[in-house]
Amino acid sequence: MSTPREPQPGKLVLSVLAREQWWRSHWAVVHAELAERFGPVDYRSGLLPFDHTQYYEAELGAPLFRRLIAFERLLPLDGLLAAKLATNELERAHARPDGTRRVNLDPGVLTLERLVLASGKNFTHRVYLGSGIWADLTLIYNKRQGWVILPWTFPDYATDDMLRRLTALRTLYKTAIEAGDIRPEQGEHPCP
Repeated sequence: MSTPREPQPGKLVLSVLAREQWWRSHWAVVHAELAERFGPVDYRSGLLPFDHTQYYEAELGAPLFRRLIAFERLLPLDGLLAAKLATNELERAHARPDGTRRVNLDPGVLTLERLVLASGKNFTHRVYLGSGIWADLTLIYNKRQGWVILPWTFPDYATDDMLRRLTALRTLYKTAIEAGDIRPEQGEHPCP
């Protein structure tokens, strides 16, 4: 019989997607609200053109740009649900008067073994967390191969550029774990 144990916390990663004009006029306020909610940011990419899908253009507009950010404070793995609910609330607070979003905030949690994103949509590989939120196993990490793309991995998370960024974030996370002397519990399996 296995003995239940609390896992190590993960690194909260957030994809922020919006039109170019939004970044100039709204980013500073939203960034401050995110830092107030989740703590100091320890990684922030530049603005990255987002042209992997037209899914968001009807609501957010075009052209779209993404910024990937991550937070210094580690997140308990069961905190992904609360993070998604908080980012949904921020999206609503900054929506247009008609209720349509100006920004898309997609949180995920990165560990040494995987990247899991939160979603409000069900799909065959997603696991229900509660409150209408699902966990999407987006990528797994293998020491021999690095990031492993799964059949359902979003195309934008499968690019070489994104995988390099996630590797840098994984290194930040690993350093934080080692500095805090947080080790896997006996009996846990390290990533292959």
